[in-house]
Amino acid sequence: MAVLEKIRVKMGAFITVIIAVALLSFIIDPSTLESTLSMFSSKYDVGEINGEAVSYQDYQKKVDYFTQIYQMTNGSATNDQVQDMINNSAWQNEIADRVIMPAIENAGLRLGEDELFDLSQGNNISPILANEPSFLDENGNFSKAKVAEFVQAIAQDQSGQLQMYWSYLEDNMVKDQLMTKYISLLEKSNVVTPVELNRAIAENNTTYNVDFVVKPYVFAVDSTITVTNQEIKAYYDANKHNYKQQASKDIEYVVYEVLPSAEDIELAENDINKVYDEFTTTSNMKNFLARNSDQPFNGYYFKKDELSSLPDTVAKFAENAKVGALLAPYQDNNMFVAVRVMDIKALPDSVFVKHILLQGENEKKADSLIQVLNQKGDFVKLAQEFSADRNPNVAEAGDLGWITQQYMIPGFESVMTADKNEILKLKTTYGTHIVKVTKATKPEQKIQLAVLVKEAVAGKKTYADYYAKANDLASKCEGSLEKYNAAVKEMNLTSYPAIRVLPSAKTIANYERAKEVIRWINENEKGDVSPIISVDNKYFFVVAITGEHEGGIADINEVATQIKQFLTAEKQGKKVAEQTKGEVEGLANIEAVAEKLGLTVSHQNGIAFSSLTSQQLDPKFIGAIAAAKEGELNGPVIGDIGVYYFVVNGKEAGAFYTEDDARNRKAQEFSYMTRLIPAIMAEDAGVEDQRYKFF
Repeated sequence: MAVLEKIRVKMGAFITVIIAVALLSFIIDPSTLESTLSMFSSKYDVGEINGEAVSYQDYQKKVDYFTQIYQMTNGSATNDQVQDMINNSAWQNEIADRVIMPAIENAGLRLGEDELFDLSQGNNISPILANEPSFLDENGNFSKAKVAEFVQAIAQDQSGQLQMYWSYLEDNMVKDQLMTKYISLLEKSNVVTPVELNRAIAENNTTYNVDFVVKPYVFAVDSTITVTNQEIKAYYDANKHNYKQQASKDIEYVVYEVLPSAEDIELAENDINKVYDEFTTTSNMKNFLARNSDQPFNGYYFKKDELSSLPDTVAKFAENAKVGALLAPYQDNNMFVAVRVMDIKALPDSVFVKHILLQGENEKKADSLIQVLNQKGDFVKLAQEFSADRNPNVAEAGDLGWITQQYMIPGFESVMTADKNEILKLKTTYGTHIVKVTKATKPEQKIQLAVLVKEAVAGKKTYADYYAKANDLASKCEGSLEKYNAAVKEMNLTSYPAIRVLPSAKTIANYERAKEVIRWINENEKGDVSPIISVDNKYFFVVAITGEHEGGIADINEVATQIKQFLTAEKQGKKVAEQTKGEVEGLANIEAVAEKLGLTVSHQNGIAFSSLTSQQLDPKFIGAIAAAKEGELNGPVIGDIGVYYFVVNGKEAGAFYTEDDARNRKAQEFSYMTRLIPAIMAEDAGVEDQRYKFF
C-alpha cells in the first residue's frame, strides 16, 4: 500500500474541478495515431477557444493526465458517469489554462517563489493543501510536518507518482491563489457610494400598509387586440440579446422497450425453483450464488435500522428471523427472490487496523514475522523495517486506519470479526498482509443475509418480436418524416417529442446512455428518420428530426409566437387599464373603486420595496407603492397578473437595517457576481465545445 492509497483529493477553488477516471486507450501506437491525425483538418478538433482550435490530441493528453491523477488517488473502476466527469475536468482545465489564467496575468498579477512557499509552509496555507486529507493530523488539523514528509518522500519514490501528484497540487495552489488575488482586485474596485448606502438603508427600513384591488386579466382570445408583424420585428430587433441559444434539434421518437414475455417470466420462476433446495443447504454460499444467482453474495451485516434499505418483503422477513430462517421464492416485478439468514452476531461498525504489507520475495517472510509478533514483537518496528507501505502521513508505521464494511479493502473482510490484537495473515491483490486490529467501536447486533435472485430476461424469441415491431415502423418510414407521421398514425403508436436536444446531450427523456441516438441526431438533418437504434440492448428507437435551431441569436421565426404572446399581454394590460380608468373616474376611495369594478378590497401590511420577489406580490405593484403618497387613491398600475388600484394607509420607518447590513448585502451581491466570472470569460473567448463528436 503506497502513500497514495490514502490520498483523497478535495479541491479548494472553482477553477479546480472534481476529477474521475476513464480509461481511454487506443489499439494502435499513440505516436502513429498522432501523425495520422495531423494530416487531417479541423474535423479532429474538440472545440475552439479564443479563435484557436483545441485538437483531439491536446485534449486527450489532459484526459490522460487527470486519469493518472485519479488512479493514483482513488483507483476506482470506470463507468459512463465517471468518464463524463473526467472529460469535463479536462475541458474546464483547458479553459482555465487558455482563458482564465491569461486574463489574470494580463491584469498584472503574479505569484513569486516566496509566496508559493508561504502557501505550503508559511502563515498563508493554501486551501488546496489545508483540505487534503493526507496532510491532516490525528485531530483533523493541517500539519506542515506532514507536507514536509510528503515532499521528502518524493525523492525515494522511483515510480514518479508522488512527484506528479505534488506538481498537480502546486498547479492548483497557484491557480487558486491567482484567482483569489484577481477577485480581491475586483473587490477593491467595487466602490459603494454614500448615496447607495443611504438608499439601501431607507428601502430596507421602510414598510407600507396598503389597501388594494386587482382586476385580473382574462387570458382568452380578444379579437380587438392585434399584434402586427412589424411590431414583432421591432421588438425582436430591440431585444435580440435576449434570444441567444445553443445549437439544438427537435425530434420525435417511438421507443420499444424489450420486456420479458409471460414465457420468459415462467422460465425464471422454474430456474429459481430448480436450485432453491440447494440454496437452503449449501455450505459455500458465495460459490453457489456465483453459479446460480443474478446477484453475487454480499457478506454485509445489516443493523436493524438498516433493514429499511432492503425490499419491504425482505426487510419484514429479516426483522425477527433466526439463523437458518428461509424466505421462499417470491416474485418482485420481473425478478424471483429467495432469502436465507446466514448469520447473526454482534459486530462493531468500524475497526482500527495496522498492517505490514509484504510483496514479492518478502511474502515468504510472513509466517516468521507472525511468529515474532506472537512472541510480543514490536509491530511498529517490524512495519518500519519490512512493510512495502511507506505512508509518511500516518501516526505510526503500519497504521492503515479505520475500516468499515463500506470502506473495506477487498480481502480484509475478516477484520470486522477479529479479536482485539489478534494477528491475521491476509492475501489481497497488493500482496500478503500481516494484520492486527487494535481498536473497535461498540459491537451491535447485526444480521447477514444470502439473497438468491433470478431475473426474467427477454429470450431470443421475445427480443426478435420487439425488433420486428421496430423494424416494421422503420421500414414504412423509409427515412422520411412525412412517412413517419403517416406510419405512426396508421399503426396507432405513441410518438414522443423531445425539444431542443443539445449536441452534447447524454440522455433522451429518462433514457440514459442514449449516445447512439444523440450521435445519429447530430449526423442527420431536419426531415430525416433513423433506422432502428438500439440502446442498452433493451430499447429500440426510431427517431425523426422535426426541427433545427442554429447556435447564436434565434431566428425571428423561432421566437415570433413567444413575442406575439408577450405583446398581446402587454396590450391587454393597457386595454384593461383604460377601461377601468374610465369606469372609476371621479371616485375618491378604494371601497368605491371595488364596488364599481365588482372586486373585493384586500389589505397587506409590512410591504417592503427591498424584497420585490419574496412577498408573493406583483413587483410592479410593489414598485408603485414605494413611489406613492399616503392617503391618495392610486391607479391604474399595469402588473403581470392584472391592473391594480390602491391606497397607502401607513408608512413605518424602522432602524433595524444598519450601514453594516447594507455593506454586507453589497458584499454578498459581489460574491455572487464573481461566481459568474469564469462563464463570462468563456463567453467572451468564444468557447465552442464540440467534444460530443468524440466523447
